[in-house]
Formats: sequence, C-alpha cells, structure tokens
Amino acid sequence: MPGRYPKMAWTEQGMREGMQIEDEHISIDDKIKLLDALGETGLKAIVVGSFVSPRYTPSMARMDELMAKFKPKPGITYTALALNERGVERARAYSPPLTVGGGDEGGGPARPGLGVHMCDVFIRRNTNRSSMDEMSTWTRTISRAMERGVKEASMGANASMGSNFLGDFSVDMYMSMLEHQHALWADAGIKVTQCSIGDPMGWCHPAKVEEIVYRVKEKWPEVTHWSGHYHNSRGMAVSCHYAHLRALGPEDDLHLDGTIGGFGGCPYCGNGRATGMAPTEDSMHMMEDMGIETGVDLDKLIETVWMAEEILGRQLWGHVSRAGPRPKTVAKLYNMNAPFVETLEQARHFKDGPKAYEGAVYPWREPIISPYRDRIDKGLPAYEPNGNWPWTEPWFPKPTHKKG
Repeated sequence: MPGRYPKMAWTEQGMREGMQIEDEHISIDDKIKLLDALGETGLKAIVVGSFVSPRYTPSMARMDELMAKFKPKPGITYTALALNERGVERARAYSPPLTVGGGDEGGGPARPGLGVHMCDVFIRRNTNRSSMDEMSTWTRTISRAMERGVKEASMGANASMGSNFLGDFSVDMYMSMLEHQHALWADAGIKVTQCSIGDPMGWCHPAKVEEIVYRVKEKWPEVTHWSGHYHNSRGMAVSCHYAHLRALGPEDDLHLDGTIGGFGGCPYCGNGRATGMAPTEDSMHMMEDMGIETGVDLDKLIETVWMAEEILGRQLWGHVSRAGPRPKTVAKLYNMNAPFVETLEQARHFKDGPKAYEGAVYPWREPIISPYRDRIDKGLPAYEPNGNWPWTEPWFPKPTHKKG
C-alpha cells in the first residue's frame, strides 16, 4: 500500500558516522573514491564528515584536505557535522558545495529546534558538555526564532530511549521532555510541527517508536514532520525504520539515515564499532519491497559497500550486500543446478555470476528439475491461489475420507 506511507527522505552517514571510529590513516583518496561511488547510487543527501576536534575524533583531522580535493556531483546535498561555532566556520569555507546551517547535519528541515541528550553522561563523554549546558541554550534559540518571525519549530531529544550509563528511558520520560519543550514554544507563540527521535547507543525498539508516534500524534496532531536517528547495537535499527514508516501516514514526512554496510560507532558510548547504524542497503531494500520509491540503484549501492569493505579490510554488518536482494525476475533467480554455496565469496554469485562458485562441491547425480520452475521459466506463477495449479494435479493430496 504505497499510498499509506509518509514522504521519506534519507541521508547517508557512512562518511561521518561510519568513518568517525575508523583508522585515522585511511587515505583521503580512498575517502574520495567512496564519496564518488556514493554519488552514483541515487542517494540525494550525503554527509561528508565532521568538522570536529581531532583530539576527540582523529579520523576527521584531515577534513580540509578532503574538501579541497573532493568534486561534488550535481543534484546531491552534501552536509557535514559541526558541533560548535568553530566547526561551523570551518564548514562555511567549503559552502558550496557543502550546505551549512538551515537544518541538521542530516539535511533535515530548517526549523529551529530545542534538543537535549537525555543521557547527561553520554553528552559529557561525547562533547565535554552537559545536558544542562544544552538546555541553557533553549532561551536563546527561542528568542532568535521570535526575532526572525519563525512560525514553526521542532522538539525532540537524543538518547531518547535509553542509555548504557543511566539505563532505560520510558516513553513517559521522553513525552515529559517533549511536553516541557512544547510549552516553551507555545509560550513564544510558535507552533511545533516537527519531532525528532535520537538514539546514539542502540536502545531503540520498534514498539517504543510506535508508541512515541501514536502518543505525539494524539496529543499534537499538527506534528507532521519527523526524523529518526537509530543505532543498531542490538539489531533493532531497520525494524525501527519499519515501525516509524508504518506508524505515520501520507500527510507526514519522515527523515531517516544510516550507513552503507551498517558500519560506524561511537567511542563514547561503550560499544565501539558494535554500535553501528541501519545498513543503508538493507533499509532501501525493505522500503522498495514496501512500495516506497527510493530512487536508489541497489546494485551500485552494494558495489559501494564492497568497496568500503576493501578499504577497511573487513566485512561490514549489512545483509543485502552479502546475500543479495530478493531475486524478483526470472533472470535473477538462482541456478537450480548451482553447486553447494557455502562461503560468503561464493554467495556473491547473485552479482558476479557462476564464476563466484566455480569448483565448488556438486553432489547431485542427476540435474535438478522442478515443474514449478518450469512454469516460472514460461512466465507462469508458481502457484495459482484461485486457479488449478497445483491443486488439481494428480500428485497433489486430495480428501479420501467420506463422511457418513
């Protein structure tokens, strides 16, 4: 039911969330090669990195060199993370091609927002600030919005669902944070139309996402703009994307993000590279099968994941890049008489063809045949729910016991 879903926007975070925890010696040329490849996938919003202190994030120390060499692809919005005024000024030196300000680093809508990390410990470890420091900026944010005549604003929080240092945050806790933010905007006469859910430590859960959306929509139906940033420490990020998409309707828009291969992580949250994010290719594959047009070339996206794995020297976390997309055409169906496929390298036959499993074990004495596959090869369905096949075939079991 494509018409029932919100309008979806996606931001690729691999060069920022992914690279921020990787070896600082990864070459600028390799990073540019990845950026160029990402630009060919159909993704429309790409984060190139972070303008942050190299003391905290050594892998981002050479951002100026990256931007000096990088040639942007037209039609793509390129952004970067900047956590303070110094970072913003550095980013502005490369605008264009970077889009600086007017939204978050993921390319979200340009509505002023009140935000805070609900985990005070995480933000102290991450940016050497406290939750109190973050909240102390709220009055200034509101005053500036009033001066500019802003009509719409955003509310939200990071570490919305829980913390490795403080434990679980219930939906009630998150809703209370929103209520206090909403009251501040209402006092200023500014309408809140956007809500953001942030999850840097992988405490996200689809049931919580659904409950948040339903409760916010019930309390503030004018909220139609949403963003969700979910980490994958416990394998829940893609399912949270699904829950967020299902809980909203066509009157809404939703901004999500992830990283190719699901790589990335945070040295401040205690899970390191295991934190990860939703693999972009997995979420895109899911959405395409839901009938949501992504505009992304999945084959090129998978090639980019493989390129990243070569650069990093290890396998990443995604699934579609390993098993391939579901084969949806006759030409893409697997060869019935392929040999045993056991290794990840052999599994790449979905893209590389028979050469991927050349020389593998072939145990069958006779070729595999199937009347079902014969039908598929002729353009017929494997099963006819309201027809005769295979229900009337002589080999299909039929009732034999008569009543009475």
